[in-house]
Amino acid sequence: MKTAILQMPIQLGDFRANLDTLQHMLASAMEQRPDVVLLPELWDVGYYPHPISEHADPNGERICKVLAELAAKYQVNIVGGSAAIRINDNVFNTCYVFNRSGQLAASYDKTHLFAPGGEKFDFTPGDRLVTYTLDGIKCATLICYDIRFPEAARSLALQDIAVLFVPAAWPASRIMHWNTLLRARAIENEIFLVAANGTGELDDAMHLGGHSQIIDPWGEILATSEDEEATLQANLKIAIRSQIRDSIDVFTDRRPEIYQLGKK
Repeated sequence: MKTAILQMPIQLGDFRANLDTLQHMLASAMEQRPDVVLLPELWDVGYYPHPISEHADPNGERICKVLAELAAKYQVNIVGGSAAIRINDNVFNTCYVFNRSGQLAASYDKTHLFAPGGEKFDFTPGDRLVTYTLDGIKCATLICYDIRFPEAARSLALQDIAVLFVPAAWPASRIMHWNTLLRARAIENEIFLVAANGTGELDDAMHLGGHSQIIDPWGEILATSEDEEATLQANLKIAIRSQIRDSIDVFTDRRPEIYQLGKK
């Protein structure tokens, strides 16, 4: 699975500028003919203008139209980062996934809202984890803060995903956490992890840290970047997962009967 990440410079509250950036970067990335392209979190309006309800896409119609047309045009799978979606009185932080035919393959609403940033006051959390298949390979998405919760990634790994896509709007001030958590989630779950962060100064308090990464199940970094606009590409050799699990089979050696994972 040839995978590409668009590490986009994102303009706060400017959908038209962000769409222009997406179209330009995607056209360039497609010269290498990737199978899957991943976008960052809230690529549409940035992280995030207030009130977010005034910027959110009603029922996801605009975002779905854009992503479906691009997927069909280039015949590429698109894991659409995330976008602010308004459904009735609720705003969700939603990842739409489109296959090569431009058909909706899955949608996932961010389940863990970043309380220190006030997300719980502006967004409604999703209530389920989602898996989907791209070119016969089982995949899933977690969004940004979700990766601080190892239970989420492990739950998906237990459903035998091969690739975890992580769109994010991760600040430069905590990029060490980003690097550490991504690698840990890949190693402990023996999965490929493809993580797209944005870049750029959104306001005086928020600078997106870049450092998008593609990581294999051993924790080897196949591709990474600094904090500037960038397109990353790597070929995921899915077959090595079975070799890794044969050598260190953490799933057989688990002791779920002794783990206490309920409410504290």
